[in-house]
Amino acid sequence: METQEELPLDRSIIFSGKARMSNIIRLLAIVSRPEFLPANLGSIIVGISWGLDPPMDSVGQTVILAALSFAVLTFVSAMGAQLNTISDHELDSNDIRKERLVQALHGLGRSKLRSIMIIEFLLGLPFMFLLLLIQPKPALLFLWIAGNLLTYAYSMPPLRLKSRSWLAMFTLFLVLSILPILFVYYTFASELNPLFLVFLAGQAMTIYGLIIPTEIRDYFGDSAMGVKTMTVRLGLVKASLFSILLLIVGGILMATAFAIALVYGPQPLFTVSLLAIAVADYIVLGKYRKLHFLSKRHALSKNLDSVAQDIVALSAHNPQWITLVSQAIVFTSLMLLVGKFVA
Repeated sequence: METQEELPLDRSIIFSGKARMSNIIRLLAIVSRPEFLPANLGSIIVGISWGLDPPMDSVGQTVILAALSFAVLTFVSAMGAQLNTISDHELDSNDIRKERLVQALHGLGRSKLRSIMIIEFLLGLPFMFLLLLIQPKPALLFLWIAGNLLTYAYSMPPLRLKSRSWLAMFTLFLVLSILPILFVYYTFASELNPLFLVFLAGQAMTIYGLIIPTEIRDYFGDSAMGVKTMTVRLGLVKASLFSILLLIVGGILMATAFAIALVYGPQPLFTVSLLAIAVADYIVLGKYRKLHFLSKRHALSKNLDSVAQDIVALSAHNPQWITLVSQAIVFTSLMLLVGKFVA
């Protein structure tokens, strides 16, 4: 009886398939802006620190709720970054600092990235479903829907809120601060704490104050392309002054809320952790004052290119400033959370 000869396995096909998949994952990671993951983790810590109170019913359930919240926020954040990459492609193509982002989108292709975003949305649904199954709160569903809608409307036509000056500012208030932190807060709490609202107002102001230097960095490109961000509308001098004001007022509101919560909490000595926010704000405000000085020089010098380059170079350090202030807020939030459960 004759046996059929087995065909040799072409391993090059397998390896090439794996290489293509690995390349797609790598490119997807770039356009998803993984540098924003710490911000999502920060939202989890801040939301839990204000929303979770003793006694804790179940450590396991708390961990599961935190993990589900993080997963939901991460999917929304990733899709938001991907939408922004698509919408800003033409603008980013003229910015050498975003060459890696542009090349990643070229490698993936817009149509493939849109298909991936649909898959991501579908993958995120089970996490949201499980969260609602454990915590059947309508507020969570409303916040999730609002986050998805605003994330899309911020970057994509016909609304494209990011180019609508003050609407862009209020959208960022909601998307970057208020909605994600409220989402986590409501996962663990059922009622709004007035002190939490004071903190949230201050945190939203601080976060947008930290975003303005990013808009200042992109000011010249946005102006040339007709993108009407809030910074383009105000001009460099007023925008840099506005960022200083937001950081000061936001810091005062957050410090006030933290101070009252910590002083009247089980561990009043933990109030010393507020020094972290004070030191971080002081350092960043020093950079902001220099940015404001350069902006005034640019205006007085009738748009001298060398001053413009100095403004772009200084504002390019903004990710470090964001990290410094954000980590200080997270640290104080951790002290608030620990203080609640340490007798």
